Amino acid sequence: MIKTARYLDINLADQSWSVYDVSPEDLAAYIGGKGLALKIYHDRLPKEKLKDADPLGPDNLLIFSMGVMLGTGAPCTARFEVLTRSPLTGLMVGSSCGGPFGEACKTAGWDGVIISGAADSPVTLRIDRDGASFESAAELWGQGTHKVQDSLKLTVKEGAAVIGPAGENRVLYANICSGHRFAGRGGVGAVMGSKNLKAIVARGKEVLNKPALPLRFEATVKRARKYILRNNMTRSYRYYGTNVNVNIGMEKGFAPVRNFRDRSHPDVQKNSGELMAEKYSTRHSSCRHCSVLCGHKGRYPDGKMRQIPEYETTGMFGSNIENYDPDLIGRWNEVMNELGMDTISAGGTIAWAMEAGEKGLRETELAFGKTDNIEQTLRDIAQMKGEGAELALGSRLLSRRYGGEDFAIQVKGIEVAAYDPRSSWGHGLGYAVHNKGGCHLGSYMIAMEQLLGYMPPHTAMGKADWVVFLEDLYTGVNSLQVCLFSVFGIMTEPVIPRFLPKFVLKAATITMPKLAMALMDWSILSSYFWSVTGIRMKKWDFIRAGERINKLERWMNVQMGMDPAEDSLPRRFTHEKNTPFKGKNTVVPVERMVRQYYRKRGYGADGGPSEGDLRKLMA
Repeated sequence: MIKTARYLDINLADQSWSVYDVSPEDLAAYIGGKGLALKIYHDRLPKEKLKDADPLGPDNLLIFSMGVMLGTGAPCTARFEVLTRSPLTGLMVGSSCGGPFGEACKTAGWDGVIISGAADSPVTLRIDRDGASFESAAELWGQGTHKVQDSLKLTVKEGAAVIGPAGENRVLYANICSGHRFAGRGGVGAVMGSKNLKAIVARGKEVLNKPALPLRFEATVKRARKYILRNNMTRSYRYYGTNVNVNIGMEKGFAPVRNFRDRSHPDVQKNSGELMAEKYSTRHSSCRHCSVLCGHKGRYPDGKMRQIPEYETTGMFGSNIENYDPDLIGRWNEVMNELGMDTISAGGTIAWAMEAGEKGLRETELAFGKTDNIEQTLRDIAQMKGEGAELALGSRLLSRRYGGEDFAIQVKGIEVAAYDPRSSWGHGLGYAVHNKGGCHLGSYMIAMEQLLGYMPPHTAMGKADWVVFLEDLYTGVNSLQVCLFSVFGIMTEPVIPRFLPKFVLKAATITMPKLAMALMDWSILSSYFWSVTGIRMKKWDFIRAGERINKLERWMNVQMGMDPAEDSLPRRFTHEKNTPFKGKNTVVPVERMVRQYYRKRGYGADGGPSEGDLRKLMA
């Protein structure tokens, strides 16, 4: 039986709901998750409305989209997507989350939730297999993300998506929390807050998500689990979490130090995953159905059990502000999580403010190496109080107001994560051209160039080909909704990439990129979709769907006013070559690689696809 997709269509203004059915054709073309959410957004807000839709206004849509894999029990599949127009960038933004809301919604019989309008007062939306109901959230307003989930008294059948004070007060990088996981980037929580929507609670475990082709599904699951479990990169994440990248970053030169001015410091290792594992006696604390197990928690010296921060948080609130006390990072991470704000943008904005103060551009008490005022600053940001009201705007708007755009480490308004692209030119190109802005997961070239060592990092050869390919692959992954970390094993553990000598792969990736791509195998991903939905899909069909989604998103961004000049990097990465690092000091030749990327994508002078190209893809 071929499956379709069914979304709840919610209007908060009049507290009404209806059913939005997605055709098998659109499901095949856009896979689910991010792809279907984007297509729905496009269909509901046509070209003439895209430019004028206020991200924090009632016409903006907030879409929760589940993907086809939720509820199947396949490894690393407990994920859902949140998509909207970002108040931080003014462009489209999608953010993936591994919290329990997704599976609860899916097993209530809904593939997603489309939210329009705004409530007159704080509201909680409740979802079950029969539809939606609304109740006052007045008593929940002001509560933190975990406090509100406690107050909701969730049963074992329920999962929630909630905002904290940062979302209520429309901090431009507020996030959405589900369990102890977050849809983190681009201000999705501010959009939810602008709609006076405090929480969505789904009551699931009522509907089974049975694969249409169970034998194909079981064989695919078996192969995927084997590859994930034996992969060295995912194994290191299992032992030490993503903070295993801290020591690698110091060694390879992508560690962010002093607002990315430097790339190395002798104390960086104090924040490493290896030391945290020992110091906090860490244990696993991951998403459901996870085989990677990158999430950890541990006992801190004050006796409290906390989630161990991810690498990006550790980098941005560690070496990037000259703090080498992991106890503080853990506490600040907990505070930001409760307030409901993106740790990457918060850290990047605070680091910018420190440097701006150092250069005399703006008065502030924030300074590199000074840690006693960070926690209060974070609380002030969430409450929009004092200096926090300005810091809530992000580094792009602040640098336009005060100067210092050269060291505002952001792309298209989103602060970049804790990977200095001077160590990995392809990763820099990925930051520059990604539709969302400076997102490290758009193509995650740092893995190919440094973490896996499949590609020479300091050459422009082949990088545009790989960024295009990996953008399309990962967009497909975020539409299928499996964890990106599982893809390392899925793609590189089949026989050819596993046993082919590394020096051969390194040469092939830049001189014959199409051949090198063909040597890898992502057919597990297309087989997942085929086996669950019954809709035939081969591995290159999967890439084609990713291309379709990426080009649709880029076209929408152009309608929203995206300037192709924004496909670039901060001047720090393109002109400041000499940094304290024992390895190769470089700058990123981003303009040349962006031109190559445009040619590969077929983008015009406006930075997007032609309407003819788009029609051909969507036909």
